[in-house]
Amino acid sequence: MTSTLKGITLKGSAELVAEFFSFGINSILYQRGLYPPETFSRVTQYDMSLQLTTDTKLKNYLTNVVSQLKEWLFDCTVQKLVLVITCLETSEVLERWQFDIECDKSAKEISAPREKSIKSIQDEIRSVIRQITATVTFLPLLETACAFDLLVYTDKDLEVPDKWEESGPQIIDQSEEVRLRSFTTSIHKVNSMVVYKRADSA
Repeated sequence: MTSTLKGITLKGSAELVAEFFSFGINSILYQRGLYPPETFSRVTQYDMSLQLTTDTKLKNYLTNVVSQLKEWLFDCTVQKLVLVITCLETSEVLERWQFDIECDKSAKEISAPREKSIKSIQDEIRSVIRQITATVTFLPLLETACAFDLLVYTDKDLEVPDKWEESGPQIIDQSEEVRLRSFTTSIHKVNSMVVYKRADSA
């Protein structure tokens, strides 16, 4: 009998984490109503029903970000991704969805796969996305028109592609913070949290 359990490689890990960000960002944008619900279509991933944007401009933007992110994950040079939601009128930051990324850089030298099944990683990812969806029930309503930005924090000496620009940290005054679950591929670990402006601080 041959075992069919394949381990996880650095490349596979980078792909899985990048895929999580693609679905995770789409989920946040859908749940927080930043785009009309009719511009999303339902897909099944991680044994659950998720929403993906059909807006061409947004789709292209997210595809570019995620493919760049995949390269940085593969190089182990990315530290965190932050999705920032701001009020269109005042540019005030209302929410920060922060994903801290830890990478075991020894995976770059040692090419042997790690023993963790894709299924168990996807189960962990499913728990994180479920939690993102559940979090929406207690976040303050976004009552104004909002925009979003994606901030990616990389190692200091990394050359940033032309399309990207430097940005400030976009901090929220008088905020609440909720830590979400984390997941690990055994090469990359992603810790999630959301920081939001307290409703009574307006």
